[in-house]
Amino acid sequence: MATTNGGEAQPQAQAAPPQLNVLAQYIKDFSFENPNAPRSLNPAQAQPEIKIQINVNATPMQGSDIEVVLKLEGSATSAGNLMFNFELAFAGVFRIQNVPQESLNAVIMIECPRLLFPFAREIIANAVRNGGFPPLLLDPVDFVNLYRQRVAENQAKPAPTAQA
Repeated sequence: MATTNGGEAQPQAQAAPPQLNVLAQYIKDFSFENPNAPRSLNPAQAQPEIKIQINVNATPMQGSDIEVVLKLEGSATSAGNLMFNFELAFAGVFRIQNVPQESLNAVIMIECPRLLFPFAREIIANAVRNGGFPPLLLDPVDFVNLYRQRVAENQAKPAPTAQA
């Protein structure tokens, strides 16, 4: 600690602010299927039932770089017939610096997918539209709630036991 003329202690250097940088974002894997076309394109069909599943995974890279993959899977059915389905793994490489260790996992699993989601949403909307359907505009995702659910699931799992 350095002292000033007034005798008060001042920190030598201020701590660097937290940083989250997007180094790259890309489609890692993508599939769109319209297996019943052209029958599935009939405009007289009833409102389809749409199911969406979202998952987030992260893989450490070198240094403070982390690859985060936002995986979206979905399907639409009408009268029991599949209209379309898709799978998208949209990823980004993030550099995270000066974030306290206790907050790092939350930043990775909440803020990173939050930055990726609008781009993944656009890819899906365009693919569904190009498949002959009205664009599928996914509602915003509450990544905080998804993170809390995942933490709760991991805490509820029994610890592995050693076998002799």
